[in-house]
Amino acid sequence: MSANINHFNILRQPVVTEKSYTATGAANQYTFRVEREATKAQIKAAVEAIFEVNVERVQVINMPGKPKRRGQYMGKRSGYRKAVVRLAEGQTLEAVDEA
Repeated sequence: MSANINHFNILRQPVVTEKSYTATGAANQYTFRVEREATKAQIKAAVEAIFEVNVERVQVINMPGKPKRRGQYMGKRSGYRKAVVRLAEGQTLEAVDEA
C-alpha cells in the first residue's frame, strides 16, 4: 500500500455471522473484511480514526478461497483477509451493531 492511506480503503465491510455477532457482546470484538495488504497497525489506525474508539488488540486471519463446482467445471472463490478487533473496556461500535 502507498504512503497516502485512506482508512476507508483498509476496512472493506463488517463480517456479520453468528460467530462474529456472539463475540461482539461477550468479548467486545468486531470482525471486518480488510484490504489484503493491510497490516495490524494500519487496521488499528483505521478503526480508531473512523469510529473514534481505542483498540486494544488486532488479530488478522487470511481466509482461503473455497472450491466451487458448476456442473462438471471446478472453480475456486477468491480468498480474503479478515481482522478481529478488540476494543477497550466499555466502548462499542454503534454503526456495526446496527448492521
